[in-house]
Amino acid sequence: MKRNTWQREAVREALGSNAGFVSAQSLHSSLRGTGSPIGLATVYRALSELAVEGDADSLQSDQGEALYRACTPGQHHHHLICRNCGLTVELEADAVEAWAHQVAIKNGFTQPSHIVDVFGFCAECSRAVDSAG
Repeated sequence: MKRNTWQREAVREALGSNAGFVSAQSLHSSLRGTGSPIGLATVYRALSELAVEGDADSLQSDQGEALYRACTPGQHHHHLICRNCGLTVELEADAVEAWAHQVAIKNGFTQPSHIVDVFGFCAECSRAVDSAG
């Protein structure tokens, strides 16, 4: 485990205050907006370390950018992610685990692992899209 510096704690707190996934650049911008002198490279490093340690989830956006979110440590889970506002809901893994295991066995694979993120529109964003159309 890495040493807990003020920079790392600032990144952890800022990440925890977001409801969904956020880029390192966006997180850096919000930290700088509060007067923090933290550097962008430090934010990237802290986010990467938090993800490796299981304190943050990471995924790749459609544009190839790494996005991060504070997560429930030590608990394997999946996500529902709103494509519009970024709202993220953690899902229990049981059904996906069984499916991944069955597909692996069917195709002759052993020791499967997986990452599952389901993208769509949350209820609020769906209402906004429906009322605009």
